[in-house]
Amino acid sequence: MPRATNKPAARARRKKVLNRAKGYWGRRGTIHTVAKHAVEKGLQYAYRDRRNRKRSFRRLWIARINAAARINGLSYSRLMGGLRKSGSTLNRKVLADLALHQPEAFAAIAKTVTA
Repeated sequence: MPRATNKPAARARRKKVLNRAKGYWGRRGTIHTVAKHAVEKGLQYAYRDRRNRKRSFRRLWIARINAAARINGLSYSRLMGGLRKSGSTLNRKVLADLALHQPEAFAAIAKTVTA
């Protein structure tokens, strides 16, 4: 009796890996074994960087809010503390957007904190 293999499933698995490795440089995009390692590493980076993206955006928002707050005569911590005490529900993302695109609206918010 001949040895039974599962050729269609094996080909599908290899094809899936090679499709994910499209555009990779050199053998990483053509040879299954090398492509498999490259794809696995790429997935690890993607998982890690989905979390790092949140960190880096938060840092960017804080830097923008701090710069706008200092233009209005406040520090970042005093602005955020004042907003918390006043019960404001504006988050950092919205505040950073206001600071960048609508500085007069941000100045009005900063004025409510100092008053």
